[in-house]
Amino acid sequence: MQTFTTLPETDRHAQFADTLADTTDAMAMTYFRKPLDIESKADASPVTQADRAIEAEMRRQITLAFPSHGILGEEQEGARLEASHIWVIDPIDGTKSFLSGMPTFGTLIACLSDGTPDLGVISIPPTKERWTGQRGKPSLLNGTPCRTSGKEHLADAILYTTSPDSFDPAGLAQYETLSEKVAMRRFGGDCYAYGLLASGHVDLLFEMNLHPYDYMALVPVIEGAGGVITDWAGQPLTLTSDGNVIAAASAALHAEALAALAAD
Repeated sequence: MQTFTTLPETDRHAQFADTLADTTDAMAMTYFRKPLDIESKADASPVTQADRAIEAEMRRQITLAFPSHGILGEEQEGARLEASHIWVIDPIDGTKSFLSGMPTFGTLIACLSDGTPDLGVISIPPTKERWTGQRGKPSLLNGTPCRTSGKEHLADAILYTTSPDSFDPAGLAQYETLSEKVAMRRFGGDCYAYGLLASGHVDLLFEMNLHPYDYMALVPVIEGAGGVITDWAGQPLTLTSDGNVIAAASAALHAEALAALAAD
């Protein structure tokens, strides 16, 4: 296990997260497109032995490197959540894509300082793409700065959502309000779509019923690439947000989308 004691704190966390993502990428690919044991969780979402094994290893490495830090993940109970630094992790974001052989799943890693996400990583093992965001720094795709498209109007925007199945009737009506105003709508992607937004290929994302481990890592990546990501009311995303997320390629596009929602 590498040590990261000689770097400034935020850079130390970023270097550790990059090394951790190397591990999770390799583990995920040993399970991908192989026979899996699939179970249903209490919320009816699927989970596999890959999700559990990867999160267990992530927790082990985080605890070894930063024993006083908290950990919030998808597959196990939270640990040390009163700590000033909390790692928020999703071993396989897009389990449905993963278990059906679609190469659009990823691992999400965030490090929060007093509730603020200072670091976020979106790592996509099949495509070997990794987005990293650090608060106050440009976001990177495989080490190279990336930017959103900067589009400002709904009429020009490509809108993604993972699945319309995630919306309740009121949320679906809100989604349709945006959908009818954009240039194109597409489905799928999970966390991969947020990386594509950070790189300028997607312009607007609209999701419902996400959890902190689904969205905390996205915040530094989107913001560091010039985008905006909030809840549907335009408020910053926190550990206690309601899970309704909108992300846009620019502040102008974000504002236009929120205005459309408010007018509905």
